[in-house]
Amino acid sequence: MPTHEVFNQPPPLVGQDVADDPAMLDALRREGAGWAAHAVHELGRLAGSAQAAELGRLANENPPVLRTHDRFGNRIDEVEFHPAWHELMAVAVRHGLHAAPWRDKRPGAHVARAAGFYVWGAAEAGHCCPVSMTYAIVPALRHAPGLAGRYEPLLAAPAYDFGLRPPQAKRGLLAGMSMTEKQGGSDVRASTTRAVPVTGDGEGAHLLTGHKWFTSAPMGDLFLVLARSPGGTSCFLLPRVLPDGTRNAMHLQRLKDKLGNRSNASAEVEYDQALAWLVGEEGRGVRVIIEMVNMTRLDCVLGTATGMRAAVTQAAHHAAHRTAFGRRLADTPAMAGVLADLAVESEAATMAAFRLAGATDRAARGDEQEAAFRRLALAATKYWVCKRGAGHAAEALECLGGNGYVEESGMPRLYREAPLGSIWEGSGNVAALDALRALTRQPEAAEALFAELDAAAGADSRLDTAIALLRKNLADPAEARARHLTEAMALALQGALLVRHGHPAVADAFLASRLAGHWGHAYGTLPSGTDTAAIIARATPRIGGPKIGG
Repeated sequence: MPTHEVFNQPPPLVGQDVADDPAMLDALRREGAGWAAHAVHELGRLAGSAQAAELGRLANENPPVLRTHDRFGNRIDEVEFHPAWHELMAVAVRHGLHAAPWRDKRPGAHVARAAGFYVWGAAEAGHCCPVSMTYAIVPALRHAPGLAGRYEPLLAAPAYDFGLRPPQAKRGLLAGMSMTEKQGGSDVRASTTRAVPVTGDGEGAHLLTGHKWFTSAPMGDLFLVLARSPGGTSCFLLPRVLPDGTRNAMHLQRLKDKLGNRSNASAEVEYDQALAWLVGEEGRGVRVIIEMVNMTRLDCVLGTATGMRAAVTQAAHHAAHRTAFGRRLADTPAMAGVLADLAVESEAATMAAFRLAGATDRAARGDEQEAAFRRLALAATKYWVCKRGAGHAAEALECLGGNGYVEESGMPRLYREAPLGSIWEGSGNVAALDALRALTRQPEAAEALFAELDAAAGADSRLDTAIALLRKNLADPAEARARHLTEAMALALQGALLVRHGHPAVADAFLASRLAGHWGHAYGTLPSGTDTAAIIARATPRIGGPKIGG
């Protein structure tokens, strides 16, 4: 006989449309990609389905396995993935979340891609790494027009074609990055990998020898690699399989045992005279590969915004169905304050992410003002939004109490994933110092940022005060104050976007708690009088919607 009845538990959060997100949908239209709304909703329904949740669970509970040799002792350097990983990847590539926007001439193509990346990432975060790398490699690869002409159509193709074959024998390609070394980390100029020119293998051919401490997406088809050539630190394109079908001398030493992102493989690699081709000017490899880094930084912001939205949605769903001491959790002022504060943070991150996606789209089509804005705003936003991700995930987990600490809730996975965005493509100090460099070396970037902020001038005195203080503080851009200045820029940008385009209750709560500085620092310390109900309603999911094909 059963000892008790199970009750006062929320229903499973499946059957929702992840794209049912007012801040994201408004930004999609505002940034010129309203034409993609139907496809984004289709992908959002798939991301919120029980099938997608199961794929995400399986991919994380069955992480990749490295096979260095076959049973005869031959070196094979293969990484085996669970079938769930391949299904997740196939959906992402089929929907153009990789390099497809670079071949799409429609205005807003990069914004549409950002929306797809944002909603589909809610299903599972780890597989977004190779998707992001494939998106990011294209502008860097264009520094070698011959290589770009050969490989870009395949990088943009909507076909997931996994396996070891020559790149031009495949229906679609994926890319990775091989940059940092043990002794250097973010100091990529400390690279010791050597590149020796060779003849007979085409223009710019070199043989690379050395190690890389982190290689993202090691089962990709093409990699950008930094190495020291006779002319200085240079960037190279290295295929995993050579045009004649032989394996390149790229040996996987081990996979990283990571805190999160466990479905995705990250590897230590040795190159033993591996064949690669020069990308860009010799000796200017850091400048070339930074173009790839800056594209993946956008995905750091988008991925963190996705995690925030998923976390607050889970917390709001739990609180809407759970009762304690005779009341729904969502109806208690203390919990309402926490949920509203989490939702404010989430919306501010989403607004900034999509403004940057819009700038990326317009910069790709030649808008120099938007390129200058993106240069500074992306560094500042990457620093701040990604820095907020871990604390946001922890607070959302706490909303579920002990249930949130249990793996089956899905919250621990969000919590483990949250620090990655702040570390990947430059941890906090690197991002803050990059923002400082943009301020001091590219005055047009600061001018473009303030033009964006000034568009909200006069709308709210709290924002006006914050912008005026920012102008004053930027007169002394000392390295010791890099974090302070970068945070202030990111907060001012978020505030300006919310004042101009956001829900009034969200904008008011953000300005009062983030810019006016009169309230506590913990989540849930919004000022009294905040319209928490209106804010929480924007984060509470609706379930039971139509399924794909239904």
